[in-house]
Amino acid sequence: MADVATKTSVEDEVKKTEPSSLLGKLETDVEIKASADKFHHMFAGKPHHVSKASPGNIQSCDLHEGDWGTVGSIIFWNYVHDGEAKVAKERIEAVEPEKNLITFRVIDGDLMKEYKSFLLTIQVTPKPGGPGSIVHWHLEYEKISDEVAHPETLLQFCVEVSKEIDEHLLAEEEEVKTTETPSLVGKLETDVEIKASAEKFHHMFAGKPHHVSKASPGNIQGCDLHEGDWGKVGSIIFWNYVHDGEAKVAKERIEAVEPDKNLITFRVIDGDLMKEYKSFLLTIQVTPKHGGPGSIVHWHLEYEKISEEVAHPETLLQFCVEVSKEIDEHLLAEE
Repeated sequence: MADVATKTSVEDEVKKTEPSSLLGKLETDVEIKASADKFHHMFAGKPHHVSKASPGNIQSCDLHEGDWGTVGSIIFWNYVHDGEAKVAKERIEAVEPEKNLITFRVIDGDLMKEYKSFLLTIQVTPKPGGPGSIVHWHLEYEKISDEVAHPETLLQFCVEVSKEIDEHLLAEEEEVKTTETPSLVGKLETDVEIKASAEKFHHMFAGKPHHVSKASPGNIQGCDLHEGDWGKVGSIIFWNYVHDGEAKVAKERIEAVEPDKNLITFRVIDGDLMKEYKSFLLTIQVTPKHGGPGSIVHWHLEYEKISEEVAHPETLLQFCVEVSKEIDEHLLAEE
């Protein structure tokens, strides 16, 4: 990757009318191999995934108000900067998808101890005449006093995060290429934010899946134990459900259970899905939200279609999202 060109001549940027130089701007460009759209989407569409790409720098990102990528929404970051665990509450000030631009205003957290105001703008531009993109970071701020340093180490932090996101996006592309050769093999994943605890949601599938029909009666009609015990590896369970407007059945074997991770994996061994897929695994993992109530339910479908004519199970993934939301409502009502 090309060297990062950092414009650190802060004095040139500072307004001449501010002799105390409390106002400042810092900018830098980072060359990446990923597309501009994908990099922008990491901050506009799924900033809660940035911690997966850069776990040493970003621990989590939670949505406090509004929707991801929408002006006015409030998000909360847990991060490590200069060797210290820190937090930042930010409001999305601007989003321009056609320019792959997003601006965040820091409204609370560690930065507000040293700065009266702090804005971060990220704009990603495709490289002319070639693959890859340029990520332009623009920090604009007002220090509370002359003793406060200009945030040059934070700018370097942004560079490091950018590089790790780039590696993450490229690895995802390689994984897609691998799973789609041949294109009969595939993976689908999604995250669902819930208000219930991770343990209670996990227990619905590991300890009492026969109660899921009470939570989501329009989708799940019944779940019966055919062999073994609820929540035990090797046990066989049988589902009656409605998907795409049709009554269907699925016989599944429990492949893995990891209570410490709130994870369970089911392998479909008979039923309607086996008419279109050679193999089908569903993994459900629930993770507590950092720094707040609620959890993230991660659904991971891994499958092999019997032919190219069979669609990828995107409507089934949406079915899983709907069931998750109804289970969440059921658990909250029980409380």
